[in-house]
Amino acid sequence: MSGHNKWSTIKHKKGAADAKRGKIFTKIIKEISVAAKLGGGDPAANPRLRTAVDKAKAENMPKDNIERAIKKGAGGLEGVTYEEIVYEGYGPGGTAVLVEVMTDNRNRTVSDVRSSFTKCNGNMGEAGCVSWMFSKKGLLVLDKGIDFEQLFEAAIEAGAEDVTEEDEQFEVTTDPSSFIEVREALEAKGFKFASAEVTMIPQTLVALEGKQAESMLKLMDRLEDNDDVQNVYANFDISAAEMEKMM
Repeated sequence: MSGHNKWSTIKHKKGAADAKRGKIFTKIIKEISVAAKLGGGDPAANPRLRTAVDKAKAENMPKDNIERAIKKGAGGLEGVTYEEIVYEGYGPGGTAVLVEVMTDNRNRTVSDVRSSFTKCNGNMGEAGCVSWMFSKKGLLVLDKGIDFEQLFEAAIEAGAEDVTEEDEQFEVTTDPSSFIEVREALEAKGFKFASAEVTMIPQTLVALEGKQAESMLKLMDRLEDNDDVQNVYANFDISAAEMEKMM
């Protein structure tokens, strides 16, 4: 399982998602506004905006909030200029970590991100130090209880790259450019997704246990708790048995 999706599963088990819904809304609204500013306010003609709006709907964000964010962005985000930056570093056990931020104050954000790494037994690195370990892909996750062969056939026919079985779920991977097309084709055939996003998938995973596993989860929590951080990707793997010890 990809490190990023592993983290999503862990957060669900910890019950952290609902507790941080306010922060999730803040990050999505920022993404919607920037996407609308850069590519226009029509989701049908702006793939990045369409993906952000779909993510907002998946989080049950009120329609009014979405529309306000689009109007704010399309109107030029007066008084606010966001810079998109990717920071790279190493977490506990030599894990690779990518941090995507959207900030109006680079100095504040880099200081906060560096502090998070340092306090969790990691360290920031130079640009390019770990990004080569990840591939940008569309990732569609479906809960089991559906026929794998039917999913595989439908996904490949729609243009997906691969369909794999991971623990309690199936994962459909796509090229980022065909993500929306594949998702819509599968939705039209009645498939429901546990999650659907364009993400960074690690090529290899680093198994963690004990103190390293605890520190890794603390690092992910600290980074995601930062309002300037949009996404965090890492190539860690923590076994179910190890998670039981920490819960």
